[in-house]
Amino acid sequence: AAHSSPNLCPTMPEATTESDTKRILIVDDDAEIVESLRLALGAKGYNVLVARDGNQGLALAERESPDLILLDMMMPKRSGFLVLERLRKTRPIPVRVIMITANEGSRHKAYAEMLGVDDYIRKPFPMDRLVDSVQQQLDA
Repeated sequence: AAHSSPNLCPTMPEATTESDTKRILIVDDDAEIVESLRLALGAKGYNVLVARDGNQGLALAERESPDLILLDMMMPKRSGFLVLERLRKTRPIPVRVIMITANEGSRHKAYAEMLGVDDYIRKPFPMDRLVDSVQQQLDA
């Protein structure tokens, strides 16, 4: 067969280069939330990285330099607050962070804002609310 493979089809939209693809790091220990976020953000064309606890999240953030971090507040090993504090101390250019929390306390929100979160979303949240926030942060 002399036909070219379908992957080389000229009608395909031009692939974005790796550098154009925004990288989002999800740091959350809730498997269901992680999976929903991964699917929703992946469908929007984002490159999604996942860490299951704060220590892993920090390691990935330092190694991969994501464009945005979705950070759960309450996690094993290292809380979202501790991750955020460390990121703010170690990153010369602050990474955008959306904090996700099941906690209703206003003290937590005030502290998160003091540490410079870009958005603060309470669980449970509608997925489009989160995706909208992600798009706003990355377009800013």
